Amino acid sequence: MTLSQILTPPIQKAIQVLFDVTLEKVEFQVTRREFEGDITMVIFPLLKLIKSNPVELGTKIGQYLVDNTEEVVRFNVVSGFLNIVIDDVYYLNFFNTIKNEAQYGFCSPKEGDKAIMVEYSSPNTNKPLHLGHVRNNLLGYSVAEILKAAGKKVYKTQIINDRGIHICKSMLAWQKFGQDQTPESTGLKGDKLVGNFYVTFDKEYKQQIAALMSEGKTEEEAKKQAPIILEAQDMLRKWEAGDAEVVALWEKMNQWVYDGFAVTYKNLGVNFDKEYFESNTYLLGKDVVQMGLEKGVFYKKEDGSVWIDLTADGLDEKLVLRSDGTAVYMTQDIGTAIQRVKDFPDVGGMVYTVGNEQDYHFKVLFLILKKLGFDWAESLYHLSYGMVELPSGKMKSREGTVVDADDLMEEMTATAQSISEELGKLDGYSDAEKAALYKIIGMGALKYFMLKVDPKKSMLFNPKESVDFAGNTGPFIQYTYARIQSILRKATFSLDEIVSVELHEKEKELIKQIALYPEVIQNAASHHSPALIANYIYDLVREYNSFYQSVLILGEEDNQKKVFRVQLSEKVGQIIESAFKLLGIQVPERM
Repeated sequence: MTLSQILTPPIQKAIQVLFDVTLEKVEFQVTRREFEGDITMVIFPLLKLIKSNPVELGTKIGQYLVDNTEEVVRFNVVSGFLNIVIDDVYYLNFFNTIKNEAQYGFCSPKEGDKAIMVEYSSPNTNKPLHLGHVRNNLLGYSVAEILKAAGKKVYKTQIINDRGIHICKSMLAWQKFGQDQTPESTGLKGDKLVGNFYVTFDKEYKQQIAALMSEGKTEEEAKKQAPIILEAQDMLRKWEAGDAEVVALWEKMNQWVYDGFAVTYKNLGVNFDKEYFESNTYLLGKDVVQMGLEKGVFYKKEDGSVWIDLTADGLDEKLVLRSDGTAVYMTQDIGTAIQRVKDFPDVGGMVYTVGNEQDYHFKVLFLILKKLGFDWAESLYHLSYGMVELPSGKMKSREGTVVDADDLMEEMTATAQSISEELGKLDGYSDAEKAALYKIIGMGALKYFMLKVDPKKSMLFNPKESVDFAGNTGPFIQYTYARIQSILRKATFSLDEIVSVELHEKEKELIKQIALYPEVIQNAASHHSPALIANYIYDLVREYNSFYQSVLILGEEDNQKKVFRVQLSEKVGQIIESAFKLLGIQVPERM
């Protein structure tokens, strides 16, 4: 039980006994560092129920707790805040209870609970994954892991956008200029090779537009009449008609991309339980439109197109089926959501990890699904995140100026190597051990820097800054973990005994921070925010380093204190490892 759970009943009883008032909810907050106390009760809400001076009110409640609650040893009142001091015995008992819990802070799914499906990545097959995809994947994967830790059954999924004019552009450029290049013949990952031809198409397209405009065409006319865009559109029509030659090329080039994606996902440390492909889902939802028409959710215009009017809900009218009977993206997303619940009947909610430029789309999608009567539509969430920028500015995929995900990961590893070599702390490491460590540090830096920022915020990613071994960075936390492992290797005595010591101020603060971990996991899950985990673990590590600087550990002469401090260090290390695993980050045994 948390301190707030322990203290709520006696505080409610105190108010009943002292003032003959029933208090439904007690408001707590963390005690400010400049005041003595382990938890603070906020007095101000009581003033609506009890006519009294807040200091006098807090003093009476505090004294009642000291007299009647074994955990409370003293208190102080500052304005409308009752700062409560808890007995060391409570903290020692708590620590001895949780020190051997391998899954401390984690919950198991409850029988009968519905599962949650988390969608992330969902790339196009005309280009490799880039910096924006990195943030998307890290967020989606981490949120899925946090939801599992909070006691939810989770399925991880993506939908690959493998059809449409974008892939036809790459296909056509490969036909025209590729000279039968393959990933094997070029030594390129398949997604990079296909992406190169997407850029090639755009360059040729621009040249043709310029040529037509020099002949007197307007820019709009030139864009529509350029031969290469007309050929790409024709290729798309052939694909939709099932032309054998076009479909065979489409399958070959998409497979190159899938193989390339698989390598990137492995290096990024993310995975999926189920993959959907737009080529299989783009017709989904058309039958649902008929159901919606019968229910009166949708209406048909004179030209045969089908719409939904959401103006009463503060939105606008939305097209769900074109007049020629073809689906739009909204129709497809409606059908895909329904299909997922058919595929996984225990799914009761979904999380869509998609950039904030799609905020409106998901408002409409969720509202339509609710109006269609699906109960799980009440539990849909858009994990909306901001853009990632570099010091050099924005990226443009058509011009080939995106920051490639693979290149970024290689750069992070190289940066970690450079900084580690400058620090000169790798004596005795083999080349293989060094290479593995550089990757752990580099990827830890990348992931932590991405995830410590609230998902809703846009962010500026600075690779070199992220690998700093001091401050709020992944390597700083990894270094603390490695330091703890060094202590544990040197501790040749048993850590199993139950100890009873007088707590040092730093030990108590550390246990208080450890006690917050289960609540942080639940908050991170409910807010879909890995940043809460990242910043919690940074606070824990800062607290540990303050403890490390303030007391002797292995050098302590009192055996009980020495054992306890090593036990405390071990638990901090376990929580660092546990929390970093939720962020998809590895921890090194040595640094």
